[in-house]
Amino acid sequence: MSDTPLMQAHGVTRTFTLGATFFRRGRTLHAVNGVDLELARGDVLGIVGESGCGKSTLARMLLGLLAPTGGRITLDGQDIAALDRKAVARRVQPVFQDPYSSLNPRRGIASIVALPLEVHGIGTASERRARAIEMLERVGLPARYADNTPGQLSGGQRQRVAIARALVMRPEIVICDEPTSALDVSVQAQILNLLLDLRREFGLTYVFISHNLAVVEHIATQVAVMYLGRVVEQADTETLFRSPRHPYTQALLASVLTPEPGLGVPDIGLGLAFPDPLNPPSGCAFHPRCPQRMSHCNRVAPALVQQAGGAVACHLYPAERACAA
Repeated sequence: MSDTPLMQAHGVTRTFTLGATFFRRGRTLHAVNGVDLELARGDVLGIVGESGCGKSTLARMLLGLLAPTGGRITLDGQDIAALDRKAVARRVQPVFQDPYSSLNPRRGIASIVALPLEVHGIGTASERRARAIEMLERVGLPARYADNTPGQLSGGQRQRVAIARALVMRPEIVICDEPTSALDVSVQAQILNLLLDLRREFGLTYVFISHNLAVVEHIATQVAVMYLGRVVEQADTETLFRSPRHPYTQALLASVLTPEPGLGVPDIGLGLAFPDPLNPPSGCAFHPRCPQRMSHCNRVAPALVQQAGGAVACHLYPAERACAA
């Protein structure tokens, strides 16, 4: 079996120019800044970080919906920019946060699920409908729902439709961008368990983007932590949650509500001020909020360095001190 990662990001960067006019140059936003990731077949890669860290922009690039400004993304070693868009879509499919906004309110859900098959010219109309109903049943929606419109379904049921639509093409990779954040806790658990069941049944590989650390811990096999467009730590899930290394990862984990009701949210010393992405701090972007910052942190940006059990971009670790010296 090939050792080539199923999907890989090589120094991926995406910038946007904001506020440009005919008379004035715009300001550059580095939404994703030099990200390297590897996704092995069968993995669930969780990507976490605060809003604005670049998670969703990265997801759109992994889907081939947005071209990188720099670097490249490969699928089985092939640059997806050189692949036909339909060829990428057959292998990589999305599940988004708000299924209602992406589901045609006037169509029955079997028709919605069958649409990718229609676009790719697969089967006859009756074959596509049969395959769509089969997939709806697999995600927990009986055939009697086939002609219901999205407005006749609950939020959890609509998300099941979105999952069925993503899987009807039998893709290898599913990019899940906050797929449970709009659902209540009990429905979240049902959707997560469904995703895990489908992964086992179809041999799926997931990229799972979320701000909910408890959800990521439950579903992911690997976790990448992003801050201001960069990956600052990556490790297998058990290692990262047991022994986080980067001060930002430590702060994220500490910010989760404590199990004792009287204790509330612990004081993690970060404050509420998130840096301006249009004017990021020099050196390590996290240094203004870091309780462990050192004198050179505001001058030298740490590289993401492989350590035992993962990778971290922080001057606190010996390999990084050597690089900064």
